[in-house]
Amino acid sequence: MLLAVDAGNTQTVIGVFDGDKLAQQWRVATDARRTADELALLFSGFMAFENLSFSRNVHGVVIASVVPVVTEQLREMTLRYFHFPPLVVEPGTRTGIPIIRYDNPPEVGADRLVNALAAHAEYGGPGVVVDFGTATSFDVYTRKGEFIGGVIAPGVETSMQALAARGAQLRAVELRSPRSAIGRNTIEAMLSGAVYGFAGQVDRIVDAVAAELDGQPVVIATGGLAGAIVAECRRIHHHDPWLTLKGLRIVWDRNTSERVSPRDR
Repeated sequence: MLLAVDAGNTQTVIGVFDGDKLAQQWRVATDARRTADELALLFSGFMAFENLSFSRNVHGVVIASVVPVVTEQLREMTLRYFHFPPLVVEPGTRTGIPIIRYDNPPEVGADRLVNALAAHAEYGGPGVVVDFGTATSFDVYTRKGEFIGGVIAPGVETSMQALAARGAQLRAVELRSPRSAIGRNTIEAMLSGAVYGFAGQVDRIVDAVAAELDGQPVVIATGGLAGAIVAECRRIHHHDPWLTLKGLRIVWDRNTSERVSPRDR
């Protein structure tokens, strides 16, 4: 089985693939203090719940991480417990994305490239991936799968935490759909502002991006905070919570296949 790990600033998503099928997946809080041994214990515990063996079932590890210290510990975990190096998506890794049209391509987060890769493979293009995480990122790719840039906005949870911290009579709330647009108490008012406000942000940004593309884009939402927002967005066509994991499997296949097409070199 292939172990795929997407380590973000707030959450880490873990998946195991049996061939092309995503067999199991889990989300945990990203904690930069975890050591390689703690990560091994965490992962093996999840797998044991599904009657999978961490030591016997995993034949490969592929990683996308935007937290350098976590990347380092994941590398160490793989070498120590599996005795082979992981495939880490980083500058120089073969992804199959034909062109990265960014002023400084190495600064594009690995998760953004992997999202665009998976979205193009599954939904075609041109397209926009809206990833609801610590930041809300909009990753834009062409009909040919070229990554051409995007938009980065403050994330839903990040904004809500800042609001609660700065408002003397406000507090952190669970993100969920409000009962109505007009809030009749403070919590409902905050929920309405978050859900309808961020849904409106998504639609407006996609409108602006679409005006610069050749054709109307397919829009895919992913990320751990997408659930409450997606239903209120008129521009989102697909909600794919495990899009990044799917992209990691594609990267793995393209880097381990014995026969690689010239355009993927």
